[in-house]
Amino acid sequence: MVDGADAAGWSEVAAGWSTLWGSFATPAQDELIAACGIGPGARVLDVGCGSGEFLLRLRQAGADPVGADPAPAMVAAASVHAPVVEADAESLPFEAGRFDVVTAVNALQFADDTSAALREFGRVLAPGGRIGIANWAEAARNDIDVIERAVAQALDEEQLADGPLRPAGGLEEAMTDAGLEVVASGIVATPWHARDDTTLVRGVLLGEDAATLAELHHVVVAAAAPFRTPDGAYVLRNNFRWAVAVTR
Repeated sequence: MVDGADAAGWSEVAAGWSTLWGSFATPAQDELIAACGIGPGARVLDVGCGSGEFLLRLRQAGADPVGADPAPAMVAAASVHAPVVEADAESLPFEAGRFDVVTAVNALQFADDTSAALREFGRVLAPGGRIGIANWAEAARNDIDVIERAVAQALDEEQLADGPLRPAGGLEEAMTDAGLEVVASGIVATPWHARDDTTLVRGVLLGEDAATLAELHHVVVAAAAPFRTPDGAYVLRNNFRWAVAVTR
């Protein structure tokens, strides 16, 4: 579990993230592509691009994507799909008005200052451009939170509470507070698939060492029992909220 990881922590799990989680947010990405009008020739900056799967998806849509991420290993992984710079969301190394669209998928919650990050997105946005954000919905809408709650209980730890971007209206409020005008929003199913117990445990406990994986294997598998399919795989039904805004 890497929710609280810094750039170094995300670098350590870059390969595992790409393998286990890299493509799961595709439905949310597709919502942003449609709502932001991304098509051939669109100049798109994806902030917090991680291992770069959305950059590839944007290129397939005909766009001209660029990525930004603070984790060096994520930058290296994503660079096979498009140009990528190492940068924080609040300090992007681009001139004003450079991009037609700025996106951030499962990334804005890691910014030290959400409003500052959104204002920076607006700074590099061309007139008439759009900002598209997608993040995990609240815990009650995500099967993985059932498993993470069981893990927290097993470790006698308190599960992280929902951040302000996760509930209904959270993204819209953050955008409005940053001086943006919300033009579209919604929620979309983003299921995660694990082919067997080992993949399930590795995915849920991404970033943990071998001893912790072994210690918590039974806890994770037991908590995931309601999500097991007849063939021994797992489908965790999760949801992302998304919103699109323009500068005022």
